[in-house]
Formats: sequence, C-alpha cells, structure tokens
Amino acid sequence: MEKIYSYAQLYEFTVNVFKAMGCSDADAALAATVLISADARGIDSHGVARLSGYVRLWEAKRINATPNIKIVHETPSTAVVDGDAGLGLVVAPFAMQVAIDKARQAGTGWVSVRNSNHFGIAGYHAMMALQHDMIGMAMTNASALVAPTFSVERMLGTNPIAVAIPAATQPAFVADFATTTAANGKLEILQRKNADAPLGWVQDKEGRDTTDANALKQSGALLPLGSDREHGSHKGYALGSIVDIFSAVLSGASYGPWAPPFPAYVPMPQNMPGEGLGHFFGAMRVDAFRPADEFKQHMDNWIDRFRKAKPAQGYEKVLIPGDPEREMEAARMKSGIPVVEAVAEDLKTVAQKFNINF
Repeated sequence: MEKIYSYAQLYEFTVNVFKAMGCSDADAALAATVLISADARGIDSHGVARLSGYVRLWEAKRINATPNIKIVHETPSTAVVDGDAGLGLVVAPFAMQVAIDKARQAGTGWVSVRNSNHFGIAGYHAMMALQHDMIGMAMTNASALVAPTFSVERMLGTNPIAVAIPAATQPAFVADFATTTAANGKLEILQRKNADAPLGWVQDKEGRDTTDANALKQSGALLPLGSDREHGSHKGYALGSIVDIFSAVLSGASYGPWAPPFPAYVPMPQNMPGEGLGHFFGAMRVDAFRPADEFKQHMDNWIDRFRKAKPAQGYEKVLIPGDPEREMEAARMKSGIPVVEAVAEDLKTVAQKFNINF
C-alpha cells in the first residue's frame, strides 16, 4: 500500500523535523532539500525513509544539530573539512561549495571531509557543479555492511560514487551508483514488502549466496558490485576501497569496519581510528581543459550518439546515466511522491515525537 504526497508536503514536514531537532532555519531547509531530492528522483531508499534514522542518531547524541563546520587544512586546490558531527545533508553541500570555489580559482578543487554523517544521495552534491560549467564528483564511505571478495567479514560500506557532467542542449550526464551490487536501501525496501532479494545481492554468514532480504540481520553481508569473483566482484571491492580511502583515510574519518553505523541502535566500533564518516568531493572547471561551449557541444554529440545506439532485443532504447532519475523527477513533481505504508507509519511516529502535524 502506498499514499501519494506532494513534494511540498514532504519538504515542509522534513523542515519542521530538522528544526525540532535544533537545526537553524537555513540548515533545516538545506537538509530537507537534499533529503527530498532522493524521493523526487526515485531513489526512495535515501529520502524520507531515512528521516527517522537521522532523528535516532540525534537522540543518541551522534548528530550535532548546530555544527561549526570549518576548513581545517587547505592548499589553493585542496581542503580538509571538519563537519563537527553535523548532518551530512548540511556538511556535504558546504564541502562541495568549497571544491567549486577552489576550482573557480585553480581550475580544480578537491575536498575530503571528516566527522560527518550520512549525506543523502551522492548525485545531489555532484550536480552542484553543473551550473558553474564544472564537472562534479562526490563519494562517501558508509556503515560496514559489505564483505570483500573471498571474505565473510563486513569491512566496507556501499560507498557510492557520483559524477555529473554538463552538456549544452542535452540533459546533463549524471552517474550515481553504489559500489555494491545493490544499495542497502533497496534491501530495506524488499524487507518492507516481505520480498526476496535477487541472487547476487547478499550472502549469508557463511558466505553462501542467499535470497533472504533479512540476511544482514543474521550476520550476512552485502556483496561488492559484481556479486562474486567470476562476475567481477573484485572490481566492486576495489571501487569501494578507493571510496573508503579517499573519503576517510585521506580526511581523518573512520574507515573500513570502523565507519560509524547508520542505525543508532548498533554499537559504535571500538578503537575507531578517526572521526565520524568521511566524504570526498571534486570540481573541475571545464574550461581548464578546453572551451566550455566546445566541450558541451561535444557532450551533446556523445549523448546523442549513445541514445541512437541500437537496443538489444526486448529493450526500447539505450539510456544515458541520469535519464531514469530525471524522468522520475519530472513525473513526481507533477503527480506526487509515493510513500509506502511502513515509511508513512514511521513518519507519523516522528511527527508524534515532536508534536508536528503529518
């Protein structure tokens, strides 16, 4: 069962929740914008379904609603940002803006972040660069739920990567993907529907393939992109490791199995080597490489040619990264955002907690 809500309804409610947590009006509005962008773009696992999780982290004193986000080290083209345990939904846009500002001056900007929390969808932050004729990159480490190839131990997060590239008349190229076969949020959606997971998404505690969507609750693990060695899981393992190192080892955040878990009820790892979750952002000014208009015209040509690629039997067309989310956003902003019953009930509980109307 689902109920349809307008973007405005979900946005207003989310702003009120963040304000009730103690966020400033500006931070509450920004956090809500980032969070609801996931629902609008059809990434339901990272939108309002996560709101109660942020509330529980705040209740556990793991989220600082009034952080002093600051640059703690920098060069003309790089910086390290300390998020002061703030909402990643607020810390990440601050850091991405630093990367953009540095790219404006130096051609490229690279920012690593420590002491942060879950930052929503990576694509939102990467796309901030588009309006400046820049290429944007965003990545983050996350709760350790993923077993490296040949292991049963959970060592990495889903560790997404997003890259946004501007075009001229064509919509921007926006790749936003987890480095696992499936993001944990998709597993949570299956759990709410009491449905099985496809083979290759998870393994049980012995390292065997399973379709049990609840495998993580029984000491199982998510699988790296590729699912097993024969299908290239070592590549997903490598990608997830790169994200972990760029986001956390480089910044001073906690990495690997020490990354702070998103569920507030999961105990924090012992002997954590850093502070909070880590992120990594990049911005590259296109005209640092070639004239921006010329580049964007060629991006149009690239996109147009790939759209015209002959589809395989049974498929209507070839998609460009970002197409499904853009099309979903257009539809949902017009007709509303579906919220499954389990999430709606979760939001009602949050509303009662803060005495807010939902």
